Amino acid sequence: MHSDEEIRVETSGKRVRAMLGGHVVADTRRPVLVWEHPYYPTYYVPEADVRAELGNTGEMRHSRRLGEGTIHDVVTDSTTAPAAAIGYRNSPVAELRDLVRLDWNSMDEWFEEDEPVYVHPRDPYKRVDILESSRHVQVRLDGVTVADSHHPRILFETGLPPRYYLPLPDVRMDLLRPSDHETQCPYKGTAGYWHVHTGEAEHPDTVWTYRTPLPESHKIAGLACFYDERVDILLDGEPQRRPETPFS
Repeated sequence: MHSDEEIRVETSGKRVRAMLGGHVVADTRRPVLVWEHPYYPTYYVPEADVRAELGNTGEMRHSRRLGEGTIHDVVTDSTTAPAAAIGYRNSPVAELRDLVRLDWNSMDEWFEEDEPVYVHPRDPYKRVDILESSRHVQVRLDGVTVADSHHPRILFETGLPPRYYLPLPDVRMDLLRPSDHETQCPYKGTAGYWHVHTGEAEHPDTVWTYRTPLPESHKIAGLACFYDERVDILLDGEPQRRPETPFS
């Protein structure tokens, strides 16, 4: 167990690469996962495995737990990513002193081995299970039944409530309106959204689908899922309590 004052640090066995402007910024076989907060880790890489130039900006950033960080520009032959790297040479966390954290979103691509990964590193302690089920799932909003299915696929993801992915024929598609909103998940891929119009109100970005999920989540391809936090779910006729999550 780790107290609130401790930073969890763990070396990964994966080869990790970061790309910018068509150039390799970092290529390491000894990346370090660092949990700066409890939700997911970030990658730190040995400075010796950074191939781009790290230009000192003269700026510093203080972290109560990590110490004083020196901020760098990341410079390749064709591109500069301003303030996209930070190193903590005198960190109280000894494992971080020879490492650099590259800003995830400042890089064009990240690879774990030869597969692209999105949003953030995959947490080795998070699991996603997708199970076929014959449970009866009903979704109601403003008193209107917007989905009714006996053929859900239930996605169980560590730290989140079960998600009920439903065949589109079991969803009131006449109540849905396309949204431009998208989100990305390192385990599932890119999701597109719908608004729900019940006649009483519009509920924005309440339903999503992964049309082309990542291979490990192919079982939810083309199915619709509602935020349990925002709708009323009946499971086998029994009303479910709306969960409290960051998506509430």
